[in-house]
Amino acid sequence: MITIEKVKTKSQRKAFVNFPLKLYKGNPYFVPPLYGDEMRVFRDDYHYYEQAEAVYYLAYRDGKVVGRISGILHHASNRKWNQRRVRFTRFDCIDDGEVAHALFTAVEDWAKAQGMEEVVGPLGFSDLEREGLLIEGFEELSTFEEQYNYPYYQKLIEENGYAKEADWVEYKLYLPDTIDERYGRVGQRVLERFHLRFGDAKDTDDFLKKYSDLFLDLLDETYSGLYGTVPFTPAMKRELIKSFRQIIDLRFVRIILDENGRPVCAGLCFPAIGEALQPSGGKLTLPTLFRILKAVKKPKVLDLGLIGVIPEYHMKGVSSVLLWELICMMRDAGIDHCETNLMLEDNFNIQNQWKVFSTQQHKRRRSFLKKL
Repeated sequence: MITIEKVKTKSQRKAFVNFPLKLYKGNPYFVPPLYGDEMRVFRDDYHYYEQAEAVYYLAYRDGKVVGRISGILHHASNRKWNQRRVRFTRFDCIDDGEVAHALFTAVEDWAKAQGMEEVVGPLGFSDLEREGLLIEGFEELSTFEEQYNYPYYQKLIEENGYAKEADWVEYKLYLPDTIDERYGRVGQRVLERFHLRFGDAKDTDDFLKKYSDLFLDLLDETYSGLYGTVPFTPAMKRELIKSFRQIIDLRFVRIILDENGRPVCAGLCFPAIGEALQPSGGKLTLPTLFRILKAVKKPKVLDLGLIGVIPEYHMKGVSSVLLWELICMMRDAGIDHCETNLMLEDNFNIQNQWKVFSTQQHKRRRSFLKKL
């Protein structure tokens, strides 16, 4: 018999966070999130609760945890998109239709009690959280920014009446066999034509002091029309800046300013730290910190984190400047390849940018929708 319990106690919170670590133990492709970050979602002052509320459920069979799920009622998202929906997230489950059905029923009943009409997911509190169900690329190492899941998850979700709402694709980017130096010259002409320049900084703290708010405002404007996005709040910005301080490397950051010092384009890449986190289950033990420092110092893979160009500079060639800078980053730092992370499958503007690289589309993720 399956029983569903709302997470309330300290032991249940630990069980909720630990369940996927047990489910994926020994899986070479699963990369855990930071353990401390996952535990923080149960704090009353968690920064996303300014504009959303959430519920967390565990599924038990014979006293043993066999699944988990969370529901998010995101008020800001519903207002922005004029919707009445709940998001599901952190869905993990053994390969058992009865367990999955009990978990989704719990979230759907909660959504109905809130007066909602739809359930969608996997989506987090914002598009900066892990989102989308992996449906292609099960033999690829997950990035730190995204979630891995077993192939059977799709069947469990669809059996509960969910259908595709949106897909994302992901690419590996390799340097071309021959680097065309003309891209650099084109980029320089774009900078000169529009009186643009690169922002500089002495170190990470100096960069964050000068540009962090401007950088995040640019991203907010750039991403505002994309699926599932929500505006940054001051608390979200503070948390992002805090996390940037830990892993940002100025070798892999670019920000382009106009003649008045306003950012018009920015790109932030992260050294891939997924393998460094695997042995500890995302806990920041001393050996884990050493592995992260090593991965950051001499990365072989870069994760393309946050890249944006404000609308008025679209189609003006500014993105070509960033592409050339990315080529130089990879060449100078000896990077094997970059991971793009998620791009909407119909966002051809961004996908076409990668034609200057040798590309491999190696993953696909999906967001599902069910009308209640």
